[in-house]
Amino acid sequence: MTATTLDPRTALVVVDLQKGIVALPTAHPSADVVARSATLAEAFRAKGLPVFLVRVTGGAPGRTEGPARSGQPAADWADLVPEVGPRDGDTVVTKQQWGAFHGTALDLELRRRGITQVVVTGIATSIGVESTARAAHEHGYHVTVATDAVTDMDADAHRNSVEKIFPRLGETDTTDAIVKLLG
Repeated sequence: MTATTLDPRTALVVVDLQKGIVALPTAHPSADVVARSATLAEAFRAKGLPVFLVRVTGGAPGRTEGPARSGQPAADWADLVPEVGPRDGDTVVTKQQWGAFHGTALDLELRRRGITQVVVTGIATSIGVESTARAAHEHGYHVTVATDAVTDMDADAHRNSVEKIFPRLGETDTTDAIVKLLG
């Protein structure tokens, strides 16, 4: 669990830190994930590096065996938590899928800025974060996951992503170590 370097053109991608998701019960306190993601966002902004804030407002149309959502979500369900932003210069990406690449302009926006690496944080580790990290890897980006800035509703799923999946997609490290790499 050691990130070796950050490319000069690295972006932070914060996945689904929105009021409705942060309020869900998680394996690790979501307040810690929000605080660490905010720390990373401020560090990236201070270095003039882009911050992408991803939020989900719907779901893929296919059938699943998972539980169906009941009722209408709260009006502010998809609002980003204020601790992470958005701030001037940030880019908000709205998605309808688990991952932040499919059906959005994220890849185009990253490429326009010459981004070669992404640092990923957010909730849920095994869903939005992992899907985004996988797609970033498949699109040819260097991927780093801040493992103390992610959590999941399922502790086993979280552990599997952190221990088995993320090391195969890129590098992992703590928020503090990533901030140090920023210089």
